[in-house]
Amino acid sequence: MQQHDICILGAGPGGATAALHLANKGIRSVLLDKAVFPRDKVCGDALSGKVVNELKRIDPSMPAMLGEQQTQLPSWGIHFISPAGHKLSVPFKHNYDPAQDIPSGYISKRIDFDNFLIEQVRQRPEITLLEGMDMAKIERTDQGFSLTDKSGGHQFSTRLLIAANGAHSSFARQTAGIKQESDHYCAGLRAYYKNVSGLDKDNFIELHFLKDFLPGYFWIFPLPGGYANVGVGMLSETVSQKKVNLKKEMLRMIESHPEFKQRFAGAELMGYIKGYGLPLGSKKRVISGDNYMLVGDAASLIDPFTGEGISNAMISGRWAAAQAELCLQEKNFSSGFMQGYDKAVYNRLWKELKLSRRMQRLLDYPWLFNQVASKASKNQALAETISCMFTDLDLRERLKQPSFYLKLIFN
Repeated sequence: MQQHDICILGAGPGGATAALHLANKGIRSVLLDKAVFPRDKVCGDALSGKVVNELKRIDPSMPAMLGEQQTQLPSWGIHFISPAGHKLSVPFKHNYDPAQDIPSGYISKRIDFDNFLIEQVRQRPEITLLEGMDMAKIERTDQGFSLTDKSGGHQFSTRLLIAANGAHSSFARQTAGIKQESDHYCAGLRAYYKNVSGLDKDNFIELHFLKDFLPGYFWIFPLPGGYANVGVGMLSETVSQKKVNLKKEMLRMIESHPEFKQRFAGAELMGYIKGYGLPLGSKKRVISGDNYMLVGDAASLIDPFTGEGISNAMISGRWAAAQAELCLQEKNFSSGFMQGYDKAVYNRLWKELKLSRRMQRLLDYPWLFNQVASKASKNQALAETISCMFTDLDLRERLKQPSFYLKLIFN
């Protein structure tokens, strides 16, 4: 039985970030993962400006280190394509110069980005990284938790467990009581294609909202080496109600949609189409308890509108490390004391998640989406205002005010 003050279960972005912040504080931790890195993770592979900011918080040199990796592309924005085909382009930074400016976002396969973080973990003596550890049993003890792997040959005892083991975390379900709710859960598919034509020269990611696939969306994210991450996402509630076969619909759109048919004419599917689930942060949950905290997808913190989860996982990992430091200082691991973690995470993310949920609901009114995109495509000032709404929460508040749309329609 190995004894540790802090055990982190899951070495993805959330868990690795928590471990690195603890290391920066001089606090030791053991970081366990059932996989051996590098390992693949089904994802959209986009790294937003929020990810870049979280890397800076770990180490100011990390964004530059990421930018030097051959496995990434700098991305300068997002194209939203409305059901009527109007394109609303949202740059991450206005008046950007790709030749001189530092990118606000990147696109990198998760197998590469997660391994980039793990390589930073390997360099820290404060972190004990143990790979290939599939924890089959987690039991509460007088002092915290005990963890036992499938073989029974490895046992760990910890006063504080940080569960960062993803969307299918059995600990989150069984101990923390996090339920999978179809109206707060998204089903997604991802595939890698090579030689998709018409990709943006500045590597804008594309989110297509097709009228015969609403309220779902279709994405194309460019990747290095002529590859693209291509996929679809839709609320599980809708998939169930409408009996949607996502794989069949995805292939149908690629083969028959006028634009996609042309762009994928010379493209090749590399490997398989893979599915995954996205637990959305569209509902507040209790994400801590006696001797534990949930981080990232295990805490259901994915953005309801964009599907982004990496940055929110890293943000929650940072706050988990801050709370862990307080727990050790005060020798207090009670659920009441741990509520400081919940408050910190939701103080940072809830306003954003709530507004994204409202924007997600706009997809129920495609005519309104078309109107906004059409006006913005012809009006630079309006396009810039809407662009700012995606980075400025106070401006984004306007999106939930009926007066905003009335002015758009009648002006």
